[in-house]
Amino acid sequence: MNIGVILASGNGTRVSSKIPKQFIEIMGKPILAYTLEIFQNNENIDALEIVCQKDWIKTVEQICDKYNITKKRWLCTGGSSFQESTMNGIFHLKNKISENDIVVISFGVSPMTPQEDINDSIRVCKKHGNAIASADIDLCTCIKDDDYSTTQNIIRETIKGFANPWTFKFGELCDAYEEAVQKDILNDLEPHTTSLYLALGKRLWFSQCTSPQYKITHKADIDLFEGSLLLKEKRERETHNDNIQRI
Repeated sequence: MNIGVILASGNGTRVSSKIPKQFIEIMGKPILAYTLEIFQNNENIDALEIVCQKDWIKTVEQICDKYNITKKRWLCTGGSSFQESTMNGIFHLKNKISENDIVVISFGVSPMTPQEDINDSIRVCKKHGNAIASADIDLCTCIKDDDYSTTQNIIRETIKGFANPWTFKFGELCDAYEEAVQKDILNDLEPHTTSLYLALGKRLWFSQCTSPQYKITHKADIDLFEGSLLLKEKRERETHNDNIQRI
């Protein structure tokens, strides 16, 4: 079974919002709903778990009902950090799914993740045990000496950027978080599951990232996402009109 684990516990600080950014409405629909619909419509995803803060569980349930997210099977409470929220979501699935099942983890604020990227992450994970959507870096890169300058270059051909989603065999991911708790290292890591795996000396495998994936982080990202929706709507309308003319 392939389970989408949707992380919706963020608070929206960097978008200067009064509500968590996943619940901000774009063209009348919460950002989280767009993300959930991607996984709802993916033929390889069998079930969904949503991780959110306790005060927003009712709102998430309402979103699932309104937008017909029938694959939603579990809701669980997030933690005070990204790592804790991810770990809570994974541990909540214990005794509910098998060790060989696959969990496809996604930000709740990644409403443009392509279906083919989800599918490829599952394919790579089945073969290697994990898969991280990854893209080559186009920009020239460096190591910061401080916030204002650098004297250290990085050869961009030697690095990758991680995108969304990141996918794991469930049993192996559980073991990784249990080891991290035992060693008390979670608070020392960069807040991402990939950082945990690398800290434990594990190899990460790349899966495809076919196009820019806007994770809603800053206010400008909201504008970009809304612009992409308007452009898509315009193209669909033009295609519809062309089809009518041909008839």
